[in-house]
Amino acid sequence: MYAIIKTGGKQYRVQQGDELRVEKLVANVGDKVVFDEVVAVGGDKLVVGTPFVEGYAVEAEVLEQGKADKVIIYKYKAKKDYRRKNGHRQPYTLVKVTGIGASAEKAAKADEPEKEDDKAAPKVSASMKKDELLAVAKDMGVDVDAKATKADIIAAIEAK
Repeated sequence: MYAIIKTGGKQYRVQQGDELRVEKLVANVGDKVVFDEVVAVGGDKLVVGTPFVEGYAVEAEVLEQGKADKVIIYKYKAKKDYRRKNGHRQPYTLVKVTGIGASAEKAAKADEPEKEDDKAAPKVSASMKKDELLAVAKDMGVDVDAKATKADIIAAIEAK
């Protein structure tokens, strides 16, 4: 049995036991990841979704977080003294497929309540505006001075 999944803007054909590099996922090594965007499932009979197949999911385990080999980008225009050199290393996540089918879908639904608990505590970061941080602190009941720095506000929110 195989499945075609969509993740990171790309589609992958996977079977149980396959290891593949996908666009970087927010997961630690050893975590279970569920890909619920299954485009097609094949085996005895091909089932194609519109756009996704209902009731199917692919479960995988994160093996590694890493960066691909460096790619050099070099731009050059003759006789114009224009040269630009740039490098790039694309981050990736190496995953091993552990299950395909409806049983993986049930595992995805079992993980959903944990995700709801994560949403209860809002995520704060230094990229947020100071007004947004103050609003989050107010919602959480944290007393923070309006003249405090962003770092102080974030520290007060995380301390609660």
